[in-house]
Amino acid sequence: MGNHIGEILRVTTFGESHGPGIGAVVDGCPAGLEISMDEIQKDLDRRKPGQSHITTQRKESDTVKILSGVFEGKSQGTPIALFIPNEDAKSADYDHLRETFRPSHADFTYQQKYGLRDYRGGGRSSARTTAAVVAAGAIAKMILKHEGIMIGAFVTQVGTIQSSVFNSLAASRNPAINLDGLLKISESNIVRCPDEESAARMIELIEQVRKAGDTIGGVVSCVVKHCPVGLGEPLFDKLQADLAKAIFSINAVHGFEYGSGFAGAAMRGSENNDPYLIEADRVKTKTNFSGGMQGGISNGMDIYFNVAFKPVATIVAAQESVNLSGESVEVKGRGRHDPCVVPRAVPIVEAMAAIILADHWLRNRAARM
Repeated sequence: MGNHIGEILRVTTFGESHGPGIGAVVDGCPAGLEISMDEIQKDLDRRKPGQSHITTQRKESDTVKILSGVFEGKSQGTPIALFIPNEDAKSADYDHLRETFRPSHADFTYQQKYGLRDYRGGGRSSARTTAAVVAAGAIAKMILKHEGIMIGAFVTQVGTIQSSVFNSLAASRNPAINLDGLLKISESNIVRCPDEESAARMIELIEQVRKAGDTIGGVVSCVVKHCPVGLGEPLFDKLQADLAKAIFSINAVHGFEYGSGFAGAAMRGSENNDPYLIEADRVKTKTNFSGGMQGGISNGMDIYFNVAFKPVATIVAAQESVNLSGESVEVKGRGRHDPCVVPRAVPIVEAMAAIILADHWLRNRAARM
């Protein structure tokens, strides 16, 4: 089972949705890095359940504990073990799934592959495990912050409601993205959209969907600023390829595009190419349809990508399914679930991106003399 990501900065997660807790082991973090518990907890608080009326009402403080690898506030160069207790698991809510498969969930595929599964909240397949990723990603962010690299994500689409920010990123006419400004607005509302007018409409839509017992998908956009030239390892460890793999490892992700993305398929080379220029003795590009990566290597421009999340598979409405005996059955979702995952997915996307970028930054230190 694939439980780790990264080569030099290697992150292994453990735990299940309704077990004693979840956690991560971060191996390969350089010694001497200042580790801020406040920064780790801040990101966990942005991901935790029950933070607003448009998220799942499961109540978890997600209070992280560091079990090893840190002494007197600094990394020791040894494995950093992070642990987050589960405090509000209600396993009885899933008793009806002992022998029944939820449509479009991992229930069936896990059962067929392993011959057994933890039906309580999905076990290892639950999005609950992403809390461990966020904790590990917070440490990766500290490595990047030490080098002046900044990562920020925000919601740009819920259902058919698309923020103007999404369109401006896709057009890529202005390669200099004001990330600080976007993050300030996005963190001021519960849907985490950097466009206040769109945020209000998104919240209203999610409320409608929740009341109807249904779910809805959306898009999270992510921006990386001040990334140096040279991160990425051709041919099979291209930066965008590793980012895509990490992002697709997040629950409910169904799409990843960077730069001009799928829109580039309708463009001509003369439109999609990024002309070079010299600005302040530095090579830059006039536009940024490449999304900050060329040939699998960062080019020094802002890296940006979009992540599409499907609607949550567990819904209240009755759906057709089958059971372990191969009989047709009807299944209804119970328990506490998000009507839309994207508001809580923002710090998860940031964490995954941070882990990949920090790993490639460490790998790049050995690229040449």
